[in-house]
Amino acid sequence: MQLPVQAQSALFAEAWEAEAGVDDLVEVAKVADRTGFAYVAVCDHVAIPRRLADAMSTVWYDPVATLAHLAAVTRRVRLLSHVAVVGLRHPLVAAKQYATLDHLSGGRLVLGVGAGHVREEFEAVGVDFEGRGGLLDETVDALRAALGPEEYPEHAGERFAFSGLGQRPRPAQVRVPLWVGGSSPAAVRRAALRGDGWLPQGDPRDRLPAQIARLRRLREEAGIAAPIEVGAIAEPLYVGEPAWDVGRRTLTGEPAAIAASLRAYPQMGVGQIQVRFRSRSRAELTDQMAAFARDVAPHVTA
Repeated sequence: MQLPVQAQSALFAEAWEAEAGVDDLVEVAKVADRTGFAYVAVCDHVAIPRRLADAMSTVWYDPVATLAHLAAVTRRVRLLSHVAVVGLRHPLVAAKQYATLDHLSGGRLVLGVGAGHVREEFEAVGVDFEGRGGLLDETVDALRAALGPEEYPEHAGERFAFSGLGQRPRPAQVRVPLWVGGSSPAAVRRAALRGDGWLPQGDPRDRLPAQIARLRRLREEAGIAAPIEVGAIAEPLYVGEPAWDVGRRTLTGEPAAIAASLRAYPQMGVGQIQVRFRSRSRAELTDQMAAFARDVAPHVTA
Protein backbone atom coordinates (compact mmCIF):
# COMPACT_ATOMS: atom_id res chain seq x y z
CA MET A 1 0.00 0.00 0.00
CA GLN A 2 0.93 3.62 -0.54
CA LEU A 3 1.38 5.24 2.84
CA PRO A 4 -0.83 8.11 3.98
CA VAL A 5 0.48 11.46 5.24
CA GLN A 6 3.66 11.45 3.14
CA ALA A 7 1.82 12.60 -0.02
CA GLN A 8 -1.33 14.66 0.20
CA SER A 9 -2.70 15.19 -3.30
CA ALA A 10 -6.39 16.05 -3.34
CA LEU A 11 -6.84 13.08 -5.65
CA PHE A 12 -6.30 10.55 -2.87
CA ALA A 13 -5.51 12.04 0.56
CA GLU A 14 -8.09 11.69 3.32
CA ALA A 15 -9.14 14.77 5.32
CA TRP A 16 -7.51 13.58 8.56
CA GLU A 17 -4.07 13.46 6.95
CA ALA A 18 -3.83 17.26 6.86
CA GLU A 19 -3.33 17.33 10.64
CA ALA A 20 -1.36 14.07 10.84
CA GLY A 21 2.35 13.76 11.43
CA VAL A 22 5.31 11.45 11.79
CA ASP A 23 3.77 9.36 14.57
CA ASP A 24 0.80 8.55 12.35
CA LEU A 25 3.03 7.65 9.41
CA VAL A 26 5.16 5.38 11.60
CA GLU A 27 2.19 3.63 13.18
CA VAL A 28 0.63 2.82 9.80
CA ALA A 29 3.94 1.41 8.58
CA LYS A 30 4.25 -0.70 11.74
CA VAL A 31 0.75 -2.09 11.25
CA ALA A 32 1.59 -2.96 7.65
CA ASP A 33 4.73 -4.70 8.89
CA ARG A 34 2.87 -6.69 11.57
CA THR A 35 -0.12 -7.71 9.47
CA GLY A 36 1.70 -9.08 6.44
CA PHE A 37 1.55 -6.36 3.80
CA ALA A 38 4.17 -6.93 1.10
CA TYR A 39 5.40 -3.35 0.88
CA VAL A 40 4.81 0.22 1.95
CA ALA A 41 5.32 2.91 -0.70
CA VAL A 42 6.34 6.56 -0.73
CA CYS A 43 5.94 9.06 -3.59
CA ASP A 44 8.44 11.55 -5.00
CA HIS A 45 8.18 15.22 -5.94
CA VAL A 46 10.92 17.80 -5.42
CA ALA A 47 8.75 20.91 -5.55
CA ILE A 48 5.20 21.75 -6.64
CA PRO A 49 4.47 24.91 -8.65
CA ARG A 50 1.73 27.25 -7.44
CA ARG A 51 -0.46 26.43 -10.45
CA LEU A 52 -0.74 22.81 -9.24
CA ALA A 53 -0.62 23.31 -5.48
CA ASP A 54 -4.39 23.32 -4.90
CA ALA A 55 -4.77 19.92 -6.57
CA MET A 56 -1.48 18.29 -5.63
CA SER A 57 -0.63 20.13 -2.38
CA THR A 58 3.00 20.79 -1.53
CA VAL A 59 3.24 17.92 0.97
CA TRP A 60 5.51 15.29 -0.57
CA TYR A 61 8.01 13.68 1.79
CA ASP A 62 11.39 12.74 0.36
CA PRO A 63 11.26 9.00 -0.44
CA VAL A 64 14.79 8.07 0.65
CA ALA A 65 14.64 9.93 3.96
CA THR A 66 11.14 8.64 4.70
CA LEU A 67 11.83 5.01 3.80
CA ALA A 68 15.08 5.07 5.79
CA HIS A 69 13.17 6.32 8.85
CA LEU A 70 10.56 3.61 8.40
CA ALA A 71 13.21 0.94 7.87
CA ALA A 72 14.38 1.57 11.43
CA VAL A 73 10.93 0.94 12.93
CA THR A 74 9.91 -2.08 10.81
CA ARG A 75 11.45 -5.51 10.33
CA ARG A 76 9.85 -7.36 7.41
CA VAL A 77 7.84 -5.16 5.05
CA ARG A 78 9.56 -4.08 1.84
CA LEU A 79 10.20 -0.40 1.07
CA LEU A 80 9.04 0.89 -2.32
CA SER A 81 9.56 4.23 -4.01
CA HIS A 82 6.36 4.64 -6.02
CA VAL A 83 7.68 6.27 -7.95
CA ALA A 84 11.07 7.97 -7.77
CA VAL A 85 11.60 10.55 -10.51
CA VAL A 86 15.21 9.46 -10.84
CA GLY A 87 15.86 11.62 -13.89
CA LEU A 88 15.99 14.64 -11.58
CA ARG A 89 19.18 13.30 -9.99
CA HIS A 90 22.49 12.06 -11.32
CA PRO A 91 22.41 8.24 -11.22
CA LEU A 92 25.50 8.05 -9.01
CA VAL A 93 23.80 10.34 -6.48
CA ALA A 94 20.60 8.28 -6.59
CA ALA A 95 22.58 5.03 -6.39
CA LYS A 96 24.44 6.22 -3.28
CA GLN A 97 21.15 7.04 -1.57
CA TYR A 98 19.28 3.88 -2.52
CA ALA A 99 22.23 1.52 -2.00
CA THR A 100 22.61 2.91 1.50
CA LEU A 101 18.89 2.48 2.13
CA ASP A 102 19.01 -1.13 0.96
CA HIS A 103 22.09 -1.80 3.09
CA LEU A 104 20.55 -0.25 6.23
CA SER A 105 17.22 -2.03 5.78
CA GLY A 106 18.75 -5.47 5.27
CA GLY A 107 17.79 -5.73 1.61
CA ARG A 108 14.18 -4.52 1.64
CA LEU A 109 14.31 -1.87 -1.08
CA VAL A 110 12.19 -2.01 -4.23
CA LEU A 111 13.19 0.86 -6.49
CA GLY A 112 10.15 2.10 -8.40
CA VAL A 113 10.93 4.69 -11.06
CA GLY A 114 8.94 6.94 -13.35
CA ALA A 115 9.43 9.70 -15.89
CA GLY A 116 7.71 12.50 -13.95
CA HIS A 117 5.08 14.96 -15.17
CA VAL A 118 5.69 18.38 -13.57
CA ARG A 119 7.59 20.59 -16.01
CA GLU A 120 8.64 23.17 -13.42
CA GLU A 121 10.46 20.55 -11.33
CA PHE A 122 12.67 19.68 -14.27
CA GLU A 123 13.29 23.28 -15.19
CA ALA A 124 14.21 24.20 -11.61
CA VAL A 125 17.01 21.62 -11.48
CA GLY A 126 18.14 22.20 -15.05
CA VAL A 127 16.85 18.98 -16.62
CA ASP A 128 15.18 18.81 -20.04
CA PHE A 129 11.50 18.04 -19.51
CA GLU A 130 10.76 17.11 -23.11
CA GLY A 131 13.58 14.58 -23.13
CA ARG A 132 12.62 12.92 -19.87
CA GLY A 133 11.69 9.58 -21.49
CA GLY A 134 15.09 9.01 -23.04
CA LEU A 135 16.71 10.34 -19.88
CA LEU A 136 14.85 7.80 -17.76
CA ASP A 137 15.86 4.95 -20.08
CA GLU A 138 19.53 5.75 -19.67
CA THR A 139 19.18 6.51 -15.97
CA VAL A 140 17.69 3.05 -15.43
CA ASP A 141 20.63 1.48 -17.27
CA ALA A 142 23.09 3.53 -15.22
CA LEU A 143 21.33 2.61 -11.98
CA ARG A 144 21.48 -1.07 -12.92
CA ALA A 145 25.25 -0.75 -13.03
CA ALA A 146 25.59 1.50 -10.00
CA LEU A 147 23.34 -0.69 -7.81
CA GLY A 148 24.96 -3.94 -8.88
CA PRO A 149 27.51 -5.93 -6.90
CA GLU A 150 30.59 -4.11 -8.22
CA GLU A 151 32.30 -1.64 -5.90
CA TYR A 152 33.54 0.26 -8.99
CA PRO A 153 30.55 0.25 -11.39
CA GLU A 154 30.89 1.28 -15.01
CA HIS A 155 28.48 2.94 -17.40
CA ALA A 156 29.03 4.76 -20.69
CA GLY A 157 26.02 6.41 -22.35
CA GLU A 158 24.91 9.54 -24.13
CA ARG A 159 24.24 11.48 -20.94
CA PHE A 160 26.23 9.75 -18.20
CA ALA A 161 29.59 8.02 -18.00
CA PHE A 162 31.45 6.76 -14.96
CA SER A 163 34.18 4.25 -14.16
CA GLY A 164 36.89 3.88 -11.57
CA LEU A 165 34.68 5.45 -8.90
CA GLY A 166 33.98 3.25 -5.88
CA GLN A 167 30.80 3.33 -3.84
CA ARG A 168 30.24 1.53 -0.57
CA PRO A 169 28.22 0.32 1.17
CA ARG A 170 26.87 -1.89 -1.57
CA PRO A 171 23.18 -2.89 -1.56
CA ALA A 172 22.37 -5.89 0.60
CA GLN A 173 20.54 -7.47 -2.34
CA VAL A 174 22.50 -8.94 -5.22
CA ARG A 175 19.92 -7.37 -7.56
CA VAL A 176 17.75 -4.54 -6.30
CA PRO A 177 14.28 -5.01 -7.89
CA LEU A 178 13.59 -2.16 -10.29
CA TRP A 179 9.93 -1.58 -11.10
CA VAL A 180 8.82 0.88 -13.77
CA GLY A 181 5.71 2.98 -13.19
CA GLY A 182 3.29 4.35 -15.73
CA SER A 183 0.71 3.17 -18.25
CA SER A 184 1.62 5.07 -21.41
CA PRO A 185 2.92 3.01 -24.35
CA ALA A 186 6.44 4.27 -23.61
CA ALA A 187 6.18 3.33 -19.93
CA VAL A 188 4.91 -0.19 -20.71
CA ARG A 189 7.75 -0.68 -23.20
CA ARG A 190 10.26 0.60 -20.65
CA ALA A 191 8.92 -1.80 -18.04
CA ALA A 192 9.01 -4.70 -20.50
CA LEU A 193 12.55 -4.10 -21.70
CA ARG A 194 14.23 -2.68 -18.60
CA GLY A 195 12.16 -3.56 -15.54
CA ASP A 196 11.83 -6.35 -13.02
CA GLY A 197 8.30 -5.16 -12.41
CA TRP A 198 5.56 -2.92 -13.78
CA LEU A 199 3.47 -0.50 -11.73
CA PRO A 200 0.42 0.60 -13.75
CA GLN A 201 -0.88 4.09 -13.09
CA GLY A 202 -4.63 4.43 -13.27
CA ASP A 203 -5.45 1.51 -15.56
CA PRO A 204 -9.03 0.33 -14.94
CA ARG A 205 -9.65 -3.39 -14.79
CA ASP A 206 -10.87 -3.68 -18.34
CA ARG A 207 -7.66 -2.19 -19.74
CA LEU A 208 -5.23 -4.33 -17.78
CA PRO A 209 -5.42 -7.61 -19.74
CA ALA A 210 -4.42 -5.92 -23.01
CA GLN A 211 -1.64 -3.98 -21.26
CA ILE A 212 -0.30 -7.15 -19.63
CA ALA A 213 -0.43 -9.01 -22.94
CA ARG A 214 1.58 -6.25 -24.62
CA LEU A 215 4.10 -6.23 -21.77
CA ARG A 216 4.68 -9.97 -22.06
CA ARG A 217 4.81 -9.84 -25.87
CA LEU A 218 7.48 -7.15 -25.82
CA ARG A 219 9.59 -9.19 -23.41
CA GLU A 220 9.21 -12.30 -25.51
CA GLU A 221 10.16 -10.45 -28.69
CA ALA A 222 13.25 -9.08 -26.94
CA GLY A 223 14.26 -12.56 -25.78
CA ILE A 224 13.87 -11.72 -22.07
CA ALA A 225 13.06 -14.93 -20.25
CA ALA A 226 13.15 -13.62 -16.68
CA PRO A 227 9.76 -13.25 -14.97
CA ILE A 228 8.36 -9.78 -14.37
CA GLU A 229 6.28 -8.67 -11.40
CA VAL A 230 3.01 -7.22 -12.67
CA GLY A 231 1.14 -4.87 -10.39
CA ALA A 232 -2.24 -3.20 -10.21
CA ILE A 233 -3.84 -0.47 -8.13
CA ALA A 234 -7.20 -1.64 -6.87
CA GLU A 235 -10.28 0.48 -6.34
CA PRO A 236 -10.51 2.18 -2.92
CA LEU A 237 -11.64 -0.35 -0.31
CA TYR A 238 -13.74 -0.38 2.85
CA VAL A 239 -14.09 -3.71 4.63
CA GLY A 240 -17.64 -4.00 5.96
CA GLU A 241 -20.62 -1.71 5.52
CA PRO A 242 -19.58 1.93 5.99
CA ALA A 243 -21.72 4.29 8.03
CA TRP A 244 -20.51 7.25 5.96
CA ASP A 245 -20.18 8.19 2.30
CA VAL A 246 -17.06 6.46 1.01
CA GLY A 247 -17.71 7.28 -2.64
CA ARG A 248 -19.41 5.29 -5.37
CA ARG A 249 -16.17 3.79 -6.73
CA THR A 250 -15.22 2.27 -3.38
CA LEU A 251 -15.40 -1.51 -3.09
CA THR A 252 -17.27 -2.29 0.14
CA GLY A 253 -19.02 -5.17 1.83
CA GLU A 254 -18.31 -8.47 3.49
CA PRO A 255 -14.71 -9.74 3.33
CA ALA A 256 -15.67 -12.69 1.14
CA ALA A 257 -17.29 -10.42 -1.43
CA ILE A 258 -14.27 -8.09 -1.53
CA ALA A 259 -11.92 -11.06 -1.89
CA ALA A 260 -14.03 -12.48 -4.72
CA SER A 261 -13.86 -9.17 -6.55
CA LEU A 262 -10.10 -8.80 -6.08
CA ARG A 263 -9.51 -12.34 -7.38
CA ALA A 264 -10.07 -10.91 -10.86
CA TYR A 265 -6.59 -9.38 -10.66
CA PRO A 266 -4.51 -12.56 -10.25
CA GLN A 267 -6.72 -14.24 -12.83
CA MET A 268 -5.56 -11.69 -15.41
CA GLY A 269 -1.89 -12.14 -14.52
CA VAL A 270 -1.37 -9.59 -11.75
CA GLY A 271 1.14 -10.63 -9.09
CA GLN A 272 0.70 -7.84 -6.56
CA ILE A 273 -2.23 -5.56 -5.78
CA GLN A 274 -1.72 -2.15 -4.25
CA VAL A 275 -4.66 -1.32 -1.99
CA ARG A 276 -6.00 1.89 -0.49
CA PHE A 277 -8.59 2.20 2.26
CA ARG A 278 -11.12 4.97 2.86
CA SER A 279 -10.82 6.29 6.40
CA ARG A 280 -11.62 9.21 8.69
CA SER A 281 -8.77 8.74 11.15
CA ARG A 282 -5.57 6.82 11.68
CA ALA A 283 -7.43 4.40 13.93
CA GLU A 284 -10.02 3.67 11.26
CA LEU A 285 -7.29 3.15 8.68
CA THR A 286 -5.31 0.72 10.81
CA ASP A 287 -8.51 -1.13 11.73
CA GLN A 288 -9.27 -1.45 8.02
CA MET A 289 -5.75 -2.70 7.32
CA ALA A 290 -6.00 -5.32 10.06
CA ALA A 291 -9.44 -6.48 8.87
CA PHE A 292 -8.20 -6.73 5.29
CA ALA A 293 -5.08 -8.67 6.29
CA ARG A 294 -7.07 -11.06 8.48
CA ASP A 295 -10.27 -11.59 6.52
CA VAL A 296 -9.68 -10.62 2.89
CA ALA A 297 -6.07 -11.05 1.77
CA PRO A 298 -5.79 -14.80 2.54
CA HIS A 299 -8.69 -15.45 0.16
CA VAL A 300 -7.64 -13.30 -2.80
CA THR A 301 -5.51 -16.04 -4.35
CA ALA A 302 -7.44 -18.97 -2.88
